[in-house]
Amino acid sequence: MPINGDFGNGFLKLGTTPTLTVTDYFQPSNTVQESNADEEDLDSGGALVLPDLANASGTIRHLALGAGKNSTIYVVNRDSMGKFDSNADHIYQELVGQIRGPMFAAPAYFSNTVYFGSIGDSIKAFTITNAALSSTPQTANAFGSPGATPSISANGATNGILWAVENGTIAGLRAYDATNLGRQLYNSGDTGGRDQFGQGNKFITPMIANGKVYVGTKNGVGVFGLLGK
Repeated sequence: MPINGDFGNGFLKLGTTPTLTVTDYFQPSNTVQESNADEEDLDSGGALVLPDLANASGTIRHLALGAGKNSTIYVVNRDSMGKFDSNADHIYQELVGQIRGPMFAAPAYFSNTVYFGSIGDSIKAFTITNAALSSTPQTANAFGSPGATPSISANGATNGILWAVENGTIAGLRAYDATNLGRQLYNSGDTGGRDQFGQGNKFITPMIANGKVYVGTKNGVGVFGLLGK
């Protein structure tokens, strides 16, 4: 536990003066149970630092969030993270049951919206209003193990596209309108064998650069772009 310098299964804030030290942290009240069960621990997912957000009274909040195997979304205040209390979670916001499967990836952010891709669940978008998350509609298809790590491309604050990779014997790449996940823009499986690009691989994040999307497989890299470009 933290008194012994054990900060596993939580969110950490690190300082560098005079040396690298933990300056604040949050651990769930049931952290021991989560760690012992293995299938419930928080550390399987990644953390996302949000931009400065104003709440209803105009106060600026500095937030970070993430989720793990227990499918709970934790939103921490980076200025006062909540530390540990075995009786209750002293945390900025906690969403239970809004994602259906374990998280083995980091969420993504675009235009006041956060996206999660947990195992066996469709990618879900949570809008941010007054510095708090609320649930919104999800995509039409589900992603199997290990879920999906969503990635965003955009022209500044417009034309946002969410990209996600499906693991499997044949890898799959899907693209959605980031402002309306019910609108699928592309699916590599819909083009017959033309866009097949190798065997699926776990924990792959699509990388977007110079008008192309790069996706790692077990034996290479698939490169997607406009035909003729």
